[in-house]
Amino acid sequence: MDIAWVEGRNLMYNDLMSAETLTTFVGLVGVTSLIVQFTKWIIKKQLGDSYVRLYAFIIALILTFVFARNTNGLEGIILTVINSVLVTIAAMGGYEVVKDPMAMKIRRQ
Repeated sequence: MDIAWVEGRNLMYNDLMSAETLTTFVGLVGVTSLIVQFTKWIIKKQLGDSYVRLYAFIIALILTFVFARNTNGLEGIILTVINSVLVTIAAMGGYEVVKDPMAMKIRRQ
């Protein structure tokens, strides 16, 4: 990652997103969230609200397999799936998914 330096102090990142950033949890959550937020209308239109979570998991799984896979074999696959679940929960807003899993918002009057 390139960092601009001003008088011996780092000022800002020159790269907003890089492959190196995508190897971190924050990078994966951010990109998963962006992809899902900008494309979920396609899934909602075709299949409904409940499939958006599955779609988010598939996006997180693909990104995690490509950018954050550490080991090979069965252990690596299981860890990648577990990490993808964590990325999905963080990207979709863990509180909302746990609190209202059926997306049945209750209005308080």
